[in-house]
Amino acid sequence: MMKYTQIESVRIALIQGRDQGSPQANLDYTIKRIRDAAGQGAQVICTQELFTAPYFCRTQNPDLFDLAEPIPGPTTDVLGGVAEELGVVLIASLFERRTAGVYHNTAAVIDADGSYLGKYRKMHIPQDPGFEEKFYFTPGDLGYKVWETRFGKISVLICWDQWYPEAARLAALAGANIIFYPTAIGWLADEKAELGEVQHSAWETVQRGHAIANGCYVAATNRTGIEGEIEFWGQSFVADCYGQIIDRAPVDAEAIVYADCDFNALQSMRRIWPFFRDRRIDSFDDLSRRMIDAD
Repeated sequence: MMKYTQIESVRIALIQGRDQGSPQANLDYTIKRIRDAAGQGAQVICTQELFTAPYFCRTQNPDLFDLAEPIPGPTTDVLGGVAEELGVVLIASLFERRTAGVYHNTAAVIDADGSYLGKYRKMHIPQDPGFEEKFYFTPGDLGYKVWETRFGKISVLICWDQWYPEAARLAALAGANIIFYPTAIGWLADEKAELGEVQHSAWETVQRGHAIANGCYVAATNRTGIEGEIEFWGQSFVADCYGQIIDRAPVDAEAIVYADCDFNALQSMRRIWPFFRDRRIDSFDDLSRRMIDAD
């Protein structure tokens, strides 16, 4: 991997969109929005989860495995050309075909020279009504990854990973200054009236907490629009190292979220709130256990 000179700041962009009706239409739409974001100075650009397709995990249908592709593969090849042309880093969330019967929910990272840096496979796989992901995805086996890109050290986690502080902590300990979360999350029609507001608040709050606890930026890219019984709640956002929202998209519209990330501010925050220094790592052995039974 090429080693880059430490930079002081970077402009990032998150692409929040609707399903455009076909894989090619979704790819074309996303490339156009990448060009729009690069035109506004964005240097690292992230797609929403599984951006080339509708959120197909709403039902269990074996035919939908045909949507998967190898990574690297045709989509990363196309995006590599776009990244090289525009001089931007791209994070692309895709449905990975590893072999027949083994598929992953995967994010590919492409550097600003068009080179493929690697991939992250989603570790935490949910199983809920309307989110039938265990039917489609094998849990990730690559660990929590950090890449040194032209525009800084980044990590990528995916959707359900958002709820696990251990994942964010391991990414930050490995050097990530920004954690990106490609996402597909929304309200079920029969739950929205009672739980919609608190569900969204919990989702945003836990990620803002990851930003604070790890002294890093957190960037979550969600879908928008209605697919079947799911109303995706949009509201893609970027939080700084104090958990403050820099920019947030609306609920029900396609949008690009921008944030200027100051790496010097991260260093200053970590010096005055030295969470990493004061961690009692000798006391954390039980974190590797499923539960801790009472004596």
